[in-house]
Amino acid sequence: MARIYSFEGNIPVVHPTAFVHPDAVLIGSVVVGPGCYVGPLASLRGDFGHIEMRAGSNVQDSCVLHCFPGADTVVEEDGHVGHGSVLHGSRVGRDSLIGIKAVLMDGVVVGNQAFVGAGSFVKSGFHVPERHLVTGSPARVIRELTADEVAWKGNGTGQYQKLAQRCLSGLHPTEAATERVAADNTAPAEPEHVTLHEFRAR
Repeated sequence: MARIYSFEGNIPVVHPTAFVHPDAVLIGSVVVGPGCYVGPLASLRGDFGHIEMRAGSNVQDSCVLHCFPGADTVVEEDGHVGHGSVLHGSRVGRDSLIGIKAVLMDGVVVGNQAFVGAGSFVKSGFHVPERHLVTGSPARVIRELTADEVAWKGNGTGQYQKLAQRCLSGLHPTEAATERVAADNTAPAEPEHVTLHEFRAR
């Protein structure tokens, strides 16, 4: 289990069907809901305000979730937060995607099924419209998302929901091998999830 710390009587809550990596850190007023995935080196610091991950959401490697006093940071159902992102006093809507290394400042609200592009800086108080793409530094609204893009995102989030369950049963500390050993699993003939440009080409 992750490094879990109570803070002034607030104890993090992790649903038994969620996976939190042993190298992640949860502090204080944090709730990780059913089927969630929290990656290695993620930091969810519920000392000033409350942090909540709702059912089926994921927060990947090296993400930071924090907020100002009295504020909340929430990732709603099926929210998807890419590697190295920072959420500070912001809200990620249902089934939305936060790209790798994006930064969301205080008061940001990401609408349902919206995308924030990788590396974007979303300034305080910005509202991302539902089913739209924003990107840039500072981020601006680019366009409405297509049904294919929303479907692609849902498939990717589904892979993380499966990964949470796989990690609960299949992730174990071990010593390094001295040479590569083939695993006992068989890869599917076609990958379950591909890049967006490959998805569009299908």
